[in-house]
Amino acid sequence: MTTVQEPQEYIDDMARKRGYVLDYHKVMAKQDFDVLRAANGLVGAAYLDQRTLDRKTKELIFIVSLTVMRASKGHIQSHIKVALSLGLTPQEILEAIEISLPEAGIVAFQSGFEAWREVVGADGLEPTVEVFQGGSGGGA
Repeated sequence: MTTVQEPQEYIDDMARKRGYVLDYHKVMAKQDFDVLRAANGLVGAAYLDQRTLDRKTKELIFIVSLTVMRASKGHIQSHIKVALSLGLTPQEILEAIEISLPEAGIVAFQSGFEAWREVVGADGLEPTVEVFQGGSGGGA
């Protein structure tokens, strides 16, 4: 026998299980709880539930998918944080994001790269010669 959860319990449970809750989850829980539960069931079957691929692999695939789709930086970063909490290294996550470069192009790659850089605190080298500054190259 399954118990019917209230929207607040559902959001709290989602946060515990996933390690994150997106803004649309919070609003949908209050505005259209039935659709949120249906969408979450699909996400569970495709991504969260243990099947053949392990959670680390699925998380890397998710990060690359979000990068290619040019999801918001915060959305990508939430999955980078989950990946780190699962024991993936910053280098493994970067290598996954780098897959988007030849497939989706530099603009998509830069969005995922910038999200990764901020989460892991990666820095770079500054030129020692005079140069025009090109900015981050990332979009929104």
